[in-house]
Amino acid sequence: MDSESMTIAAGQFSAGTDKAKNTTAAGRLIAEAAAAGADLVVLPESSLYGTSEAATTIAAVAEDLDGPFIRSIAAFAKEQSIAVVVGTYERVESGLPYNTLVALDSQGNIRGCYRKTHLYDAFGYRESDGISAGSAEEPLVFSLGGFRFGAFTCYDLRFPESARAAVDAGADVLLVPSMWIRGPGKEDHWSTLAKARAIENTAYVLAANQCGPLATGFSMAVDPAGVVVANAGEEPGLILARLSRDRLEQVRRRVPVLANRRYAVVPLPEPASRSRPRR
Repeated sequence: MDSESMTIAAGQFSAGTDKAKNTTAAGRLIAEAAAAGADLVVLPESSLYGTSEAATTIAAVAEDLDGPFIRSIAAFAKEQSIAVVVGTYERVESGLPYNTLVALDSQGNIRGCYRKTHLYDAFGYRESDGISAGSAEEPLVFSLGGFRFGAFTCYDLRFPESARAAVDAGADVLLVPSMWIRGPGKEDHWSTLAKARAIENTAYVLAANQCGPLATGFSMAVDPAGVVVANAGEEPGLILARLSRDRLEQVRRRVPVLANRRYAVVPLPEPASRSRPRR
């Protein structure tokens, strides 16, 4: 019997431009995760609003962290007695909105936020045209059930420093809410990078993705040795993963990369164009 273990879940769905429908879908996944015995459920990036339009459209739909969407998610969390991490768009009083992850406890209280650091200016899209970049000096790490959880968002998965910064801050489980857009080779990139972040950090990875028509799906849970223990496939639904302290410590003893490494992660200065707006 493990000294410490817990069950966590990733909810996969396709958010559209109807915020009320997205909120209902998120609530349904939260209830399903609680009924399945999970202590934490992770929902995708952009759960508030999903679109293929230019990022400049996001300011009009972004909400405050005490706005209707997060208030609803907090109520679901409290009703179901389950912690939730969810992606939203956070309104900024003066400037462009943030692409924000919000971590709530089982009473619906906000435990922390992460504002996406690496904006998706790739594959012909420019997220930075409509979104402010968060600070690389503020990893989101929180404790639950004897484990430490770090979180970052989608495109951040391509930057190993994002995961290592969270691990350096104490995380042994990495949560990656995403809207990983479809395209040639993208499913392969997704699975390869999720497994790499687990292997190089000897950490659990739970990657909660949106599914089609815009995103690839294939939300997955990866153990600290890079073994995929659950995969959601292409359709909306829920996956479960059991975290084991014994498994984590076993892998870290066998492959002590965190102790053996010779490099530190140091954030680069923020470019003037990406400096944070007044709030």
